Amino acid sequence: MTEKSARSLRWRVIDIVVASVLGVAVGLLFVFWNFAGYAWFSAMDAFTPGFGGIAVGVWLIGGVLGGLIIRKPGAALYVETLAATVSMLLGSQWAVETIFSGLVQGLGAELIFLLFFYRRFGVVIAMLAGIGSAIAAWTIELFLSANIEMGVGFLAIYLIALVISGALLAGLLGWLLTRALAATGALNRFAAGREVRGVS
Repeated sequence: MTEKSARSLRWRVIDIVVASVLGVAVGLLFVFWNFAGYAWFSAMDAFTPGFGGIAVGVWLIGGVLGGLIIRKPGAALYVETLAATVSMLLGSQWAVETIFSGLVQGLGAELIFLLFFYRRFGVVIAMLAGIGSAIAAWTIELFLSANIEMGVGFLAIYLIALVISGALLAGLLGWLLTRALAATGALNRFAAGREVRGVS
């Protein structure tokens, strides 16, 4: 890694500030989704056990947004974990388990960005990050939600639903939201903003 590349991966004050604001904003989204999303989750699960996973993607979007916007090691993990912490502090029905989930889900997205050395941030990478977060969510819920006691059929359906939701509601939606923010000029101090607006 060159010195220039190493410098580009160091966190700046603006990175910390924006990542923190982003984490709080996503945490507020989670507070809303704890009710609206969980209602959708319950309805889908009643229709076909495991299919409720189709609603989970929104809870995974923090890691994707953090990685796409900040583009530094730890950004996906930080934003998702902070968002989960905000959600817990504002009364998440899952209490402290919310933070554990956020940590693992953020790590799932983080590993995808790491796999590409924090150099690629297109829609495919965003969707892969959403999928990585979804697989991480499926794994932690084997223990936090005792899903390990469920049958193979449920676990397979839940995993497939989570992967689809992670790819679309976290990955694709996160990529679209990043581009929408960039188009306003709000991200001009970030590569994500300059790419969309053609600013050097």
